[in-house]
Amino acid sequence: MLMLYFWKDRDMPTRTSLTSLLKQRPYRALWTARTISQWGDAFNTVALVLLIYSLTGSGLGVSGVVIAEIIPVLLLAPLAGALVDRLPRVKVMISADLIRAGLAFALPFVDGDVFNVYLIAVGLSAAAVFFNPAAQSVLPSIVRERDLVAANSGLWTAAVISQIVLAPLAGVVVAVFGYDWAFWINAASYLASAAALLRLTVPAQPARTHKTSWYRDAREGLIELARHRLLRALAATQFLTALSAGATGALLVVLAEEHLRLDEASFGLLIGAIGAGAAIGPLILTKITDNPRRPGFVLGPFVLRGLVDAVLATITGLVSAMAALVVYGLGTSTGAVTFNSLLQAEVPEKLRGRIFATFDMLWQSGRLISLLLGGIAADLFGIRAVFYLGGALLLAAAWTGWRGLRNADVDN
Repeated sequence: MLMLYFWKDRDMPTRTSLTSLLKQRPYRALWTARTISQWGDAFNTVALVLLIYSLTGSGLGVSGVVIAEIIPVLLLAPLAGALVDRLPRVKVMISADLIRAGLAFALPFVDGDVFNVYLIAVGLSAAAVFFNPAAQSVLPSIVRERDLVAANSGLWTAAVISQIVLAPLAGVVVAVFGYDWAFWINAASYLASAAALLRLTVPAQPARTHKTSWYRDAREGLIELARHRLLRALAATQFLTALSAGATGALLVVLAEEHLRLDEASFGLLIGAIGAGAAIGPLILTKITDNPRRPGFVLGPFVLRGLVDAVLATITGLVSAMAALVVYGLGTSTGAVTFNSLLQAEVPEKLRGRIFATFDMLWQSGRLISLLLGGIAADLFGIRAVFYLGGALLLAAAWTGWRGLRNADVDN
């Protein structure tokens, strides 16, 4: 499998570059909108965490922000998916951006009230529940299947670089100008995103032959997911990955302190190593394949990440840990790109919103379970056991997805 992952895909002699994709107006509009909103998100994430910590003075209060982001996904994903498949998807995205702009603009006026801050955090996440599956559904309508890897790589790289560059800047803005400006920058980013989306035109969705209830629409998506062998396997892969990543991501700081014996500054270097790997991963990926259906390219990254988790639980030393985490970041980004590209290529157009919303729900539910159980496991069995288990879950995710892809090839 690893050989397949690193072996250059020669099925397509010429590949579309990000530069050529950006010359296409629909993709350029989508890329611009999502990149600008990522800029604002970087400011909002840093400012919101710092604000909550200043108001509550506890790590539990900060954890509440994560919970506030997850709960709307679990509650609204079925409705959001059905709505995305009913309404024009670009209009859904613009509406979500305008709602988020209003909420972000309002944050400075309630920043002394913890409850209202949490409430707005819930609202921002709720709007994203509608925006994200709509954006995922639009992309395969504006680029060819063989361009999905390059298109997703462009979106992912822009998001990672935005986080790496702007998160430290957000901290400076908060320190120098206060929380208000960080939140207003986020609000402005959503307005700019909505403006960019006004220039995005996509082929019309197929007309509905008959009207059905919201419940029936949501149920239809779940039934299709259960019946489709490959989608069912990929859903299991998504959930197993979330069970691993939720705990290991949150508890990396514990591993750094208790096992690697690193200080706070060194922990920052570990985070930077992940970011560096995540940024270069898609750039490498687009040079070696444009086929979103190759098992090695889709599932090899899960194997890499699983092995890195086991290595991190075994080794000591800053340099070796940083090297391992560069590989982890590379696996995270390339895996996200190829996994999303495969989903976009495989899911029927009329069901995209519901399927993508369901995958978001699986990710967040697995992440929440992992966050809750990871801390308990670390206290009972030690932090190294958490990372060994996380690695095993990622290998299980790769195996599950590989079986699904293999069976899909047999069916075809």
